[in-house]
Amino acid sequence: QVQFVESGGGWVQPGGSLRLSCAASGFTFNSNLMSWYRQAPGKEREFVAYISATSRATNYAESVKGRFTISRDNSKNTVYLQMNSLKPEDTAVYYCNAYGYSSWGQGTQVTVSS
Repeated sequence: QVQFVESGGGWVQPGGSLRLSCAASGFTFNSNLMSWYRQAPGKEREFVAYISATSRATNYAESVKGRFTISRDNSKNTVYLQMNSLKPEDTAVYYCNAYGYSSWGQGTQVTVSS
């Protein structure tokens, strides 16, 4: 069965950095586009970034462009999200997902505050 296990979240002060990881299983990872999403309290889940199967193409939400970097290691079935210059509005639960699959992991909480 398809599984996503996100990790790496935590509390960080504004301007700080975090690196999220997502270990995926149950499908052909190296053939799938992978994405990160986030959901802030009281808000809908929103797109953050995606990366193509070969890492040739990436795309970011305007709100994170220039601050976040998505990457993947197909040998480890893992996708990453490097988050720099974090802002309080980045506070959310972060999830990863594979294109074409509707299941979600438990997510990892990111809290940015002073």
